[in-house]
Amino acid sequence: MITQKMKYALKALLVLADEAAKATPEPLTIEEIARRSGTPKRFLEHILLEIRNAGVISSIRGRLGGYSLLKKPQDISISEMLRLIEGPIAPLPCLSRRAYQRCEDCTDEAACRIRKVFAEVFWSYLVIIDSLTLADMLTAGGDIDAALPQMSAGA
Repeated sequence: MITQKMKYALKALLVLADEAAKATPEPLTIEEIARRSGTPKRFLEHILLEIRNAGVISSIRGRLGGYSLLKKPQDISISEMLRLIEGPIAPLPCLSRRAYQRCEDCTDEAACRIRKVFAEVFWSYLVIIDSLTLADMLTAGGDIDAALPQMSAGA
């Protein structure tokens, strides 16, 4: 599950991508990004700073300043944004590619059945999430409820 912070980051990036697609794009202020994305301004400042420091967006100071995309939407990886905003995305520390840690209670990682089952699920997830970009989100549409299997209320 992604956090609210990640949702705000994605909404802000989508707003910036929509602006970048215009014939004459302009930098957007935090206030304008918040308004267009329906995101609280007070959360955006920190989020945009993290994204800017990662080299995905730029900021310009001054009266005509604001934020704009530095990268093309097809070059902005959703999995990289997840890692940037939320940290490691592996369900177990022993499965993380970038923040690997041996599980404290594990005596034999190679024989661990919990690790094996979650590794299969996680690698399948990675194949999909690593292929997604901001451009995919820009073109997403349709009826999501029709595409999802019917789930129980506890899902």
